[in-house]
Amino acid sequence: MSSYQSPFERLRAKFDESNPNCPSCGYVDTECGWRVATTGSRVTYQFVCPTCDAVETRELRLGREP
Repeated sequence: MSSYQSPFERLRAKFDESNPNCPSCGYVDTECGWRVATTGSRVTYQFVCPTCDAVETRELRLGREP
């Protein structure tokens, strides 16, 4: 079995390890999970607070944009 992880999988793992604090209510999520979506030129990671539904978004832009 291969232990290869894509750069996106490694970045998501870093976010998952971060135990984010909700900027709205202060809740500390110890079992966090980031959602990831891509449009091809952008990768968007989102964390939704399970207490107040606030959304934290981090975006990675790939390549060059005009």
